[in-house]
Amino acid sequence: MGQPAEKQRRATYADLEAVPPNKVAELIGGVLHVMPRPAPRHSRAESALQGELFGPFDRGRGGPGGWTLLVEPELHFPDPASPGDVDAVVPDLAGWRVERMPELPATAYFALAPDWICEVLSPSTEKLDRTEKMPLYAREGVRYAWLVDPIARTLEVYVLDTNRCWGPAVVHRGAARVRLEPFDAIELDLSVLWSK
Repeated sequence: MGQPAEKQRRATYADLEAVPPNKVAELIGGVLHVMPRPAPRHSRAESALQGELFGPFDRGRGGPGGWTLLVEPELHFPDPASPGDVDAVVPDLAGWRVERMPELPATAYFALAPDWICEVLSPSTEKLDRTEKMPLYAREGVRYAWLVDPIARTLEVYVLDTNRCWGPAVVHRGAARVRLEPFDAIELDLSVLWSK
C-alpha cells in the first residue's frame, strides 16, 4: 500500500512577496504563478498601446479623458475558496472610469476591479491569462478585456455580458485601423503595436 498523496499547501500572499524582484508573480486560487519578465515584443506592444491610450483617455489630450489607466497594477480580489485569502493578479494594463475610482487608493494594490484590462500574451503566460485570469476578471465584473498577441499580431476584444460571461471575441489582425470598446472614441492603428 502506498502512502496517501500529500495535500499541497496553499500559497499565501507572503509567498508572493518572497518572489525575487526580477520575476513576475501572481496568486490565483492558492497557487503561486512565477514567470520571467516580459520579452521584447511583449514589452513593445504594451508600451505602444499605453502610448496610444493614455494621452486621450487618462490625460484627455486629443480624446475624451475620464479614465485612470495604469501599467501593471496589482489587483486583489477575495479568494472564494478560502475566506480571508486573496487572488493577486497583475494585468499588463488596466483602466478605471474616473466616476468609479475618483482617487487612487492609499494601499499598494487595488481592491476595486477595473473596468478594462489588457493582457499581452506570450508563450509562457497565454494559458494562465486565458484559462485562469479571464474567468477571474469575469467573476469580479471587469467589463472589457483585450488580449494582445504580439507574435500572431492580433488583438482580441471581449465584452462581459449580464451573466458575467465573456461574449465571443472580436479579433483584429495586422495593420487594421479599428475603434475598440471601451476606447472607441479614437481610431487605433494596430501596426504601432508590432512596429520596430
